[in-house]
This record gives sequence, C-alpha cells and structure tokens, in this order.
Amino acid sequence: MRALVQTGFGGPEVVTPRQVPDPEPGPGDVVVRVRTCALNRLDILQRRGPAVLPGFRLPHIAGMDVAGHVAAVGDRVRGHAPGDRVVIDPTLGCGDCPSCRAGRPGHCPALRVVGGNVAGGFAEYVAVPARVVHRVPGHVGLADAAALPSAWSTAWRATFGVGEVSAGDVVVVQAAASAVSIAALQLAKRAGAHVVAVAGSDAKLALAADLGADVIVRNDADVAAAVRRCTDGRGADVALDHVGAATWRASIDCLRTGGRLVMFGNTGGDQVTFSLSEIYHRGLRLLGSGAYTEADFAAMLDAFFAGGLRVPLAAEYDLTDLPAAFAAAESRATVGKVLVRP
Repeated sequence: MRALVQTGFGGPEVVTPRQVPDPEPGPGDVVVRVRTCALNRLDILQRRGPAVLPGFRLPHIAGMDVAGHVAAVGDRVRGHAPGDRVVIDPTLGCGDCPSCRAGRPGHCPALRVVGGNVAGGFAEYVAVPARVVHRVPGHVGLADAAALPSAWSTAWRATFGVGEVSAGDVVVVQAAASAVSIAALQLAKRAGAHVVAVAGSDAKLALAADLGADVIVRNDADVAAAVRRCTDGRGADVALDHVGAATWRASIDCLRTGGRLVMFGNTGGDQVTFSLSEIYHRGLRLLGSGAYTEADFAAMLDAFFAGGLRVPLAAEYDLTDLPAAFAAAESRATVGKVLVRP
C-alpha cells in the first residue's frame, strides 16, 4: 500500500510517500480502508521532533483521526463487516490494566495511539482493534467524521466530564476558532450555556459568532472587562483554556467567585505563576481535563450524529501534496481541519 512514512525529524521533507506492506488483521482486529485522515498538532510536533509520546519509533506512519470503510476483519470480530462506514478512536490501551477496565485507556501505562506511536492513517489501510471502531451513519460525511476523534473527544471531556457545563452557565472559550474550541463552543451552546468566544482575528471571531457564540472578544482586548460587562459584573462560571500561559491571566480574571478554569492544553506556553491566596480566597477551581474516556468518545459521536453540529474543514490534500497540507495545518490563519486523502 501507499503511505506517508516519517524517517527523521525536521520539516515536511522527512515524510515521504512510500510503498509498505498492507496490514493484516489479527483475530480481534479490523482493517480500515482509509478514506480521509485529519492532520493534528501531534503530527506536526512529532515530525519536528523530539517525539512527544513514549514508544515512538522511526520509521513512523502518522495520522490519528481516521474515517473510512472496513476492508477486512479478524476471525473473532463480530458487529463489523467489509464495506461498513467507520471512524476510529485513536486511543489504544492494553485492555487489561485497571485504567482500561475502568474505560480510561488514555491513562493506561502501556498507552498506544493510532498515528502517535503505532502506525496511523496517512496510508491506504490501517489495522486497529475492533473495540475502537465505530459505525458512521449514512447522513454523516466521512470527511466530517475524520475531524471528530481527537478534537471533539477532548472538547467533550473538558466541557462536560470536567467543566460540568450546564444550562445557564456563562462559559469563556479561549482560541475559539481552533478545532477543539470550535467543538467546545458548540457543545456548550447545545447544553444551554451563554458562550463568550475569544480569538485573535476578525475572521475567527466571525466564525465563532456563526457557530453560535453569544459574545465575541478579540484576545488583545480586556477579556475580563468584556466578560464583566455581559454578566452584570459577576464574571464567568467556566473558562475553557487549551492555550496555557498566553491566556492564563485572562482566564483567571474573567471568572466569578467560585468559578472553574478547565485546562486541557499548553499551545501558548507551559509555565505560569499565580497567587495561591487569590485562588483560595476567590474559591476558584483549577481543573486539569486529562485524557478522554471511552464513554466520552461514544457520547461525543452520539451528539454529533444527532445533527446540528458543524466541523469546518479548511482543505483536503492527496498524500503526494504533503508539504502543502503541513503548511496549511501550521498556518495560524487556517480555520478548520486539514484533511489528507490517500
């Protein structure tokens, strides 16, 4: 089969199309014919180096978010058949440790991630355990399905599993035009929250407004003051922040007494300082979101498949157009998912 194979660390030149053996299904595996695979930040970070995930080895086939058709199944697989339209949960635990038995494979000591530290979807075929393969209904496009796994499951976990967003909450969403925030914004709105979207350009704010944000604020403005204005001085119940250091102060300042800051990324810096007395006197809750669960993934799919939610797509590229695909994904001006089609 044809695949994009990473053989070193650096720019797009370290990933080239090659012919590699087709994967064969084990007894409990499903082989998926990849129709589309979304580019993620992890693909870029691990291409640049050093590797982020333990167990990463070169040569490597990246691509975490895969949708396609079942091509073959193992002898013990039930419920999947060739031709089924499917999407893959990329988180692979060992299946037997306490975390995996509790439905939390993302905390498995032997964690494997499709496209992260095992072969992924930048190829014509990928083999995965049947338990992580989910059917896609006919009314949902496979391109949309491929945009869901990493971003939307992470957003679901942060919004509901940790942030406990509910009707009537005022929710601040940082970097509102990123893939994970696009998901969080819509999920919070569906729950009945009042959403304040923060982003760095008029185009990104326009997208946030189109997706349902009640208030839009540029990130170079006084975010906390804008939140106070729209809450009669009270402040927000929840801030959803995957940026980190660059937005930390704004997220803290915009919260009401007893508000909760949900942290699920560090794209804008990893190290912050803060006053302990401010946190405990204001009764703030600082919450790390962590890895999504199997239940989060299933609930996210059910919500999206029910309709009314959108995944903006920036562009689609063939495997041979990899440099352009990486350039689009790495551009801060790009809004929506970049897809690769084998």
